[in-house]
Amino acid sequence: MQKLATAEDLIELFPNGSYVGWSGFTGVGYPKKVPTALADHVERNKLQGKLKYNLFVGASSGAETENRWARLNMIERRSPHQVGKEIAKGINNGNIKFFDKHLSMFPVDLMYGFYTMHRANNRLDVAIVEASAITEDGGIIPGASVGASPEIIQMADKPYLIMAPEDRIGTPYIPVDPERVVAIVESDYPDQTTENAPEDESSRAIARNLIEFLEHEVKHGRLPKNLLPLQSGIGNIANAVIGGLAHGGANFKNLKVWTEVLQDSFLDLFDSGNLDFATATSVRFSPGGFQRFYDGWENYHSKLLLRPQQVSNSPEIIRRLGVIGMNTPVEVDIYAHANSTCVMGSRMLNGLGGSADFLRASKYSIMHTPSTRPSKTDPTGVSCIVPMCTHVDQTEHDLDVIVTEIGLADVRGLSPRERAREIIKQCAHPEYRPILQDYFDKAEFECLRKGMGHEPHLLFQAFDMHKNLAENGTMKISGWN
Repeated sequence: MQKLATAEDLIELFPNGSYVGWSGFTGVGYPKKVPTALADHVERNKLQGKLKYNLFVGASSGAETENRWARLNMIERRSPHQVGKEIAKGINNGNIKFFDKHLSMFPVDLMYGFYTMHRANNRLDVAIVEASAITEDGGIIPGASVGASPEIIQMADKPYLIMAPEDRIGTPYIPVDPERVVAIVESDYPDQTTENAPEDESSRAIARNLIEFLEHEVKHGRLPKNLLPLQSGIGNIANAVIGGLAHGGANFKNLKVWTEVLQDSFLDLFDSGNLDFATATSVRFSPGGFQRFYDGWENYHSKLLLRPQQVSNSPEIIRRLGVIGMNTPVEVDIYAHANSTCVMGSRMLNGLGGSADFLRASKYSIMHTPSTRPSKTDPTGVSCIVPMCTHVDQTEHDLDVIVTEIGLADVRGLSPRERAREIIKQCAHPEYRPILQDYFDKAEFECLRKGMGHEPHLLFQAFDMHKNLAENGTMKISGWN
C-alpha cells in the first residue's frame, strides 16, 4: 500500500492540455475523487478555462463530475459519448470539441493511436480507473462497468487507480504493471445513478407490438422458441420491452442477452426465470436496482459476465451470434433512415453510442420510437416519422423493422417506395399520416415523371415540417408548396 495517496496529492500531475482517460460506461464505474479534487482546485483558484483537458471515456461518466468539468470550462476535447446538460451545452455552443464514434471502434482506434497521433509519444498522459479490488500481482478488478478501461490503461503513461469498497463484480481482471501505477486513492463515493425512466402506455404499446412480431417470427420458423441473443438500449421503451418478456408479455424461455448495458428490467427478467444468461460491458441500475442486485448476488453473479466494450459491441460477434438489436432514435424517415444523435440536424444529444454497432450487424435490426414526442407548443407533439432525416446515423441498408405505439413496419426486402408506404401506414401518428402521405404522393409523382423515382424526394420541401416547427412551433403544415 506504499502508493496510497489523497486526490489532492495528485493535482500537480495534471497540467493544462493533458490527455486524460477515465473508466466508466453509462454513468457507472467512473472515477470520482480525483476529478472532483481537480474541479475544486480550478474553482478555488479561479482557473476556469486555464486548466483544460482532452477527456476520453468509454461512454458516458457521472454527471456530477463531467457536468461540473464542463461548467468550469475544463474540457477541451471529448470522445466518444456523453450524457449531461452542461457538457451538451458546451458542445453545442462550440466550447467543447466533441467527436462521437461507434463504441466498438473507439477502444480499437485509441489503441491504434488515432486520437493521439499528433503527440510526441502517441499516448494518453494519464488514466484514472475505478477498481473494486486489486489482485496481488496488480490486476485490476473493475466495478460496475468494464468499457474501454483495458485500452485506456494500456495507452496511458501514468495510470491512477481509485479503490471503491464495493462488492466485486465479475472475476476477470485488467492486467497492469504495478510499476506503472503512480498512486491509489481510496474512495467510498457510490455511482450517482438515477431512477430509470418509467414505462407509460405508449412504451407498453410499442413493447406489445414488438413482442407480437417476435412471436410471429417464431411461428414461421425464422426464430427459435428461445429467440436469439437480445440487445436492448436504455430508456422507458427498452424497459417496457424487457419488462414485457419478464411479466407474461410472451412465453419465451431460456433467453440469452448480448448487450452493452443492463437496466433494472433485466433483474425482473432474471427473477422471472426466463433469462438464462446475460453479458454486457456495464450494469447501469438505479440505486434501488443496485441494492437489489447486491442482495441477490448469489442468484445473479453466475449468470452475468461483463466484457470490454470492443467485445460487447463487436459487429463481427454480433453478426455471428445473430443478435436481435433494439434501439431508440431521434427520428426515422419514410425510407427507414434513422437519426440517433442530432436534433433538427444540429443539436447534439449524447452521441452515437453503440446503436450502430448493433443495428449494422444484428440479424434483426429494430428501431422502436413513439410516433410523436411531447412538445410545449403542440398538443400532438413532434413527429418522429419524417420525410427526410435531418441527420443520418443508420441508413436504410441497416434497418429491418420500425415500430411505434401505432404499429410495426417490417421493411425487410422492400423497395424504398414500398418501405415508405408501409412506414407511413403502420407507424405514423394519425394526425401526421396524411401530411406524410401527401409528401410521398407528390414526390413519387414528380420523380417518376422525371425518370428518377427509385427513392422519391422533393429536395426543396423535404424539411418543411422541421422548418415549420422552428418557425411556428408545430410540424403540422397545410401543404407541400
